[in-house]
Amino acid sequence: MSRTISIVEVGPRDGLQNDPVLLPTEVKLEFIDRLIAAGVKRMEAASFVNPKLVPAMADSADIMARVPRDKGVSYIGLALNERGMRAAIEARCDEINFVMVASEGFGKANQNATPLDTADLLDRIAILAHDAGIPLSATISVAFGDPFDGEVDPAILGELAARAAAAGAVEVALGDTIGVATPWQVTKAVEIVREAAPELTLRLHFHNTRNTAIANVYAAIQAGVSVIDASAGGIGGCPFAPRATGNVATEDVVYMLERAGFDTGIDLDAMIATARWLETEALRHPIASALAKAGGFPGRR
Repeated sequence: MSRTISIVEVGPRDGLQNDPVLLPTEVKLEFIDRLIAAGVKRMEAASFVNPKLVPAMADSADIMARVPRDKGVSYIGLALNERGMRAAIEARCDEINFVMVASEGFGKANQNATPLDTADLLDRIAILAHDAGIPLSATISVAFGDPFDGEVDPAILGELAARAAAAGAVEVALGDTIGVATPWQVTKAVEIVREAAPELTLRLHFHNTRNTAIANVYAAIQAGVSVIDASAGGIGGCPFAPRATGNVATEDVVYMLERAGFDTGIDLDAMIATARWLETEALRHPIASALAKAGGFPGRR
């Protein structure tokens, strides 16, 4: 196995947005610097949402004004609406990730929108990113289950992916926002999206709420997916998802993939050190990462 797997590091955005500790901007920038030193080339660094609802992201414009621009890193900004899209453009994000939603219950709680509303909105505002020359992606949240409505019909994933492709998105991510997916669901979802929008790059985003995230990553890789979201230390969660817990840990994913012979471009030791820094110095609370506790193998610390 020599395929390259691209890791999109989501710690600075999805990782921090729901943490009880509100990190100062300077510490966030140190976090970003540590991730870059570990080899990260794509990362979610900002979220242009209502700061009253997500105070951890209130300094996103400042973060984007101060991130290093000479390291070959692509910084992704999250947008839920036109205001967020314009703010991400003004902040000079290298990519913009628009959030669609697969189910109405969560959509109403998170964006005050139904699945079709989010698709219609993307149709209207995608031109802003295109005119600015910024690559546009779309994440389909609660792709595998909704905390309010329960099961999600996987057919909606194909419909939304096709709408994203028609709007000019170059990548679509399937988000297991509340951590309910199983490997078999992942395989089926990948098939559905590939059939509906074969031209899109497919990315998968897993939370480890029910301890299935690493198995789901395996299923995605086996299905041919080459882009995976992960968060240093396994930190993260969604403010609008009850009992939400963290993302799959970047270092855990890197360990599994590199032991199988895949290339991620991530320095495992540096990523483990970053996870431990989060636990002991930055956030100062326990994190979910297995590798931060056990270290790598063999001969790693």
